[in-house]
Amino acid sequence: MKIYNTLTRRKEEFVPLEEGRVKMYACGITVSGEPHIGHGFQALIYDVMRKYLQKKGYNVRYARNYTDVDDKIIAKSKETGIPADEYAAAMIKKTDKIMRDFGVDDPDVWLKATENIGNIIDFVEQLIAKGHAYAAPSGDVYFSVASFPAYGCLSNRSVEDMLDGVRVENAEDKRDPADFALWKAAKPGEICWDSPWGKGRPGWHIECSAMNRAAFGDRIDIHGGGRDLIFPHHENEIAQSESLTGKRFAKYWTHNGLIKVNGQKMSKSLGNSLLLEDLLKKYTNEAIKFALLQTNYRNDINVTDDLFPEAERHLTEFYKIMKAANDRFGAGKADAPAIDARFDECMDDDFNTALALSELFAVFKGVSAKLAAGDATAADDCAQVAKTYSLLGLFSKRPEDYLAEVAAKNAFEVPDEVGELARRRWEAKKAKDWALADGLRAQIDSLGYSVKDGKEGYEIIKK
Repeated sequence: MKIYNTLTRRKEEFVPLEEGRVKMYACGITVSGEPHIGHGFQALIYDVMRKYLQKKGYNVRYARNYTDVDDKIIAKSKETGIPADEYAAAMIKKTDKIMRDFGVDDPDVWLKATENIGNIIDFVEQLIAKGHAYAAPSGDVYFSVASFPAYGCLSNRSVEDMLDGVRVENAEDKRDPADFALWKAAKPGEICWDSPWGKGRPGWHIECSAMNRAAFGDRIDIHGGGRDLIFPHHENEIAQSESLTGKRFAKYWTHNGLIKVNGQKMSKSLGNSLLLEDLLKKYTNEAIKFALLQTNYRNDINVTDDLFPEAERHLTEFYKIMKAANDRFGAGKADAPAIDARFDECMDDDFNTALALSELFAVFKGVSAKLAAGDATAADDCAQVAKTYSLLGLFSKRPEDYLAEVAAKNAFEVPDEVGELARRRWEAKKAKDWALADGLRAQIDSLGYSVKDGKEGYEIIKK
């Protein structure tokens, strides 16, 4: 089994620090807002990694964190009038529910910054004692980047490159512009804790280092997160942890790609964030997973208007074939080892879910052929698919239940105006009046609907 290691920039054979056991940590969500599809993608990827490692026979201890105190949360607290700790707790509760609705299992260990203040302070004190950090007169504490010569090893950039174009905050308190905050002095009215340097709160980077050490000790096998965390967050984690312990912090660094919407990076500023809760109202959680896992986890995903509807159509077709096999032959036995072996072969290559899902099209083509030939092993193949691909969160329902769920989500009443435009467009197409047909399609699109043409007619789809 090979894993791509961001630190070495190559695929490496996976050999854990301790035989048979895996310690895995993934950076979770900063709960300053509701979870979007990017949060869902990252949580799904590391849930899949954990489960596949377990399938390989490893005893996996998997931890995720919630950042429940930071500048954004404090800003939200001021905006809403809700105390920062109460706001964060409410968002964590909501996020937990949405992720469970999405079908992502909880980690083995949940970690929260506010529950590890003592561990964080202890970590910072030791860094100061070792000469890797210093307290400023303001009450802020900074890590000294110059004290860690390997800084930049993960992002493969020099300190000068990292600082280029980056706004440097509180430069007057720092010995070097590259230094970063471990502890931030509290401003009036902000949430804070007592510390040897006065009232304050943790910096963002230190929390993961301190919580990792509290949960796992000095070293872990796999550290994960989104690619946008490579610098500065994960770079700073390495500097903090390895300066304290003198040991290599994480053996394998893994990073998932980012979500783009119609080619643009998803962001609040662009107004194109896709909230996971909203997507779950329109599509089944399995369709969303299928759509996301069709791309190798290290690559960016471009969410187009067709991505989730197309995934829903593929899954619906697969479930229809499964239902046909079950209706004809009864429930099969998971007795098609070649399907499972091929899945493992794909996943052994850096958790290649995209390749594993591509195999389904050939499998179900074969099942359809067996159905036509009256071969009862068609039901066995379907049972094997359900067993094997449950690791990806797919085929977890009875076919009839899944098909009913899709029908319920797709049920809607077409407004008379849209129906009339669609009828006129179809007539224009039959008359080969392409300009009129295109104009009517644009009107339908502007009303929040689209039209999918078939040989015998058309289908109106709600966007």
